[in-house]
Amino acid sequence: MKNSLFYISVAILPLFPALGIVGLLGVMIASMRSHLSQIISNRINWSWGILAIWLVINSYLAYQPKEAWLGLANFVPFMGLFVSISPLLNSVNQLRRLAWCLVIPSFPIVVLGLGQLWLNWSSFPIVKTILGWELIPQGVPPGRMSSVFIYANFLALYLAIALILSLGLWLDSWQKKTQLNSQLLLLTTIIIAESIGLVLTSSRNAWGIAFVGFMAFFLYLGWNWLIYSVIGAGITVFWASFAPKIGQEWIRTIVPEFIWGRLSDQMYPDRPVETLRITQWQFCWDKIQEKPMMGWGLRNFTPLYQETTNFWFGHPHHLFLMLGMEIGIMASIFLCLIVGGIMANAVSCIFLQKYQPSPIPPYQEGDRLIIFTYIMAFSSCVLFNLLDVTIFDLRVNTISWILLAGLNGISQQKKFFQS
Repeated sequence: MKNSLFYISVAILPLFPALGIVGLLGVMIASMRSHLSQIISNRINWSWGILAIWLVINSYLAYQPKEAWLGLANFVPFMGLFVSISPLLNSVNQLRRLAWCLVIPSFPIVVLGLGQLWLNWSSFPIVKTILGWELIPQGVPPGRMSSVFIYANFLALYLAIALILSLGLWLDSWQKKTQLNSQLLLLTTIIIAESIGLVLTSSRNAWGIAFVGFMAFFLYLGWNWLIYSVIGAGITVFWASFAPKIGQEWIRTIVPEFIWGRLSDQMYPDRPVETLRITQWQFCWDKIQEKPMMGWGLRNFTPLYQETTNFWFGHPHHLFLMLGMEIGIMASIFLCLIVGGIMANAVSCIFLQKYQPSPIPPYQEGDRLIIFTYIMAFSSCVLFNLLDVTIFDLRVNTISWILLAGLNGISQQKKFFQS
């Protein structure tokens, strides 16, 4: 029962966030009750508990404790989600079903985004009251698709995750040969829609992640001709955006202007210095050196930045610099070690058991592909947060923690083919 509720909750989360969160809360309670001993005995969960205690202490000692207490909501509940759903994701088949639940909503979300940009669609006020999102004509910021998300960058990360999962499911279905053509056709349609949506978000970060994602799949599968094709396309776009004038004008007739103009930042040439990433990063680095151990407290970047620059800004566009400033270097390193350990265990499921003798039978090729897909999907979250911060969006943050829980569940389990 809780497994079905989990998949339903994940599937409706992007479009019906309130219902999705309520469903996930029910899953957390049910899983805690039925897997309590397993949860308590897991050492990774002890690590999350230690980190949660540190964050509470850090909030008490913060520069502005009220902001820090509010900031706990971006971390502690999701640690609880992680530890409770990891036992529910202990087979590759479960990861496949979860991937479908994350992918399917992307199609209507892109359709709504296209209507937003091209037909000036807007939502009724009651939609925001009931569903928690608002469809704003021309997007947020104007000219960039944001669809049901509050900002284009949050949609961009969701679509980047969905695109990687869709590609993994497509390749998995194609390799099996026994799948119906309708499934491949459906996934192809979804991939095309996600790609169009990703382009229209105008997120340079997401474009780069999509490029890296496709390259990673082709390298994993050994499809050299596609690797060369993607590299060639990347060089062409790079030349149009950044290369010397030699041949650039001709190449710019091939590459759309909104791509090379966005990448080269020529579309927004006169931005205030306070909005530049390098300014925010330097500010964080300076504050880290002032309080390297304890930090200034969660959500304290904004008030400190405003006091210094007289300019309000929500976050510094770099998750790890922000965490170093807000919770201190030691806690940030501890968090990275936890996540890094989970990722290392997941990678070992693909490679170590493939090449080293083990009493446990190795995964089949399709199973390894799905695990690789999840590794790439979560890696996209990490890479995106090197140039932005997405923990403040409930849906994207929830999905990121679910992906990490899936990697943890599959690497912790012992019965590889349990469904």
